[in-house]
Amino acid sequence: MQIDKFHEIVTRYKAVFFDAYGVLKNHKGILPGIGRTFDFLKSHGIEYYIVTNDASRSPQSLAYAYQIQGLEHIDTSKIISSGMLAHDWLRLKIKSGKVAYIGTWRSAHYIEILGLETVPISKLDLDDIEDIRCLVFLDDEGFDWNKDINKAINLLREKNIPVVVANTDQSYPLNRTDIAVAVGGISDLVERTLGKYFIRFGKPDTQMFMYGYDRACKNQPSLHVNEILMVGDTLFTDIIGGNKFGMDTALVLTGNTLPENAEIRIRYTGIIPTYVCESAVIDTSET
Repeated sequence: MQIDKFHEIVTRYKAVFFDAYGVLKNHKGILPGIGRTFDFLKSHGIEYYIVTNDASRSPQSLAYAYQIQGLEHIDTSKIISSGMLAHDWLRLKIKSGKVAYIGTWRSAHYIEILGLETVPISKLDLDDIEDIRCLVFLDDEGFDWNKDINKAINLLREKNIPVVVANTDQSYPLNRTDIAVAVGGISDLVERTLGKYFIRFGKPDTQMFMYGYDRACKNQPSLHVNEILMVGDTLFTDIIGGNKFGMDTALVLTGNTLPENAEIRIRYTGIIPTYVCESAVIDTSET
């Protein structure tokens, strides 16, 4: 398996879509040296965006989290999150009533800025659900996994309402070897238990990439899909999603795909990235 140097391939593109977790940061925080990558991109006139399935916080909060860790180049305009797509769907489809949600109070931002009343699943009274118009899966924290997941199941048994999944990630890494169930995995459990179909936003869905592409074209109106590089750590979201949309893709080995497993996973899945790189961190001594 050929390993490419990130600084050698990235200059072939006019814009870069970065996944967040496993590419720019991990369980310890921002990857050491990743700031050099953004300095390099800026110096070469290459636009960049963070395309993430994170719906746990607002774009402002996500950007601020990078800035306080030294990535001052990342502001709100650089954030493209699955929560933003869920927000747009709710704006168009839910005009009144209450929206129940699974997640933390911070994740409810995407609903509350629409002027809709939110009810965390932990506070929901199953004897008082007449005004509930929708259930949204936002985050894997902020609720009791046993009691509140059961409550969500019984809400959907009692009332036929749309269900939105604002983060399709099945899992996320806790450290180099261990993972935890993400909100996409929780929603899968509820969906299969009930035999219902939920509305999903996030990679690898094409709508996520179209949303990001439209945002990028506002800054670069003549930008073509084949001039964007999608950089991710996960074959089943970042890489297959980028491939399906027509982008070139770079798999980095700093997250979900471990270096010792990368070649066999690519062969087994048939999901083939355009490039494989050890990391998205650029070593300035090599440039």
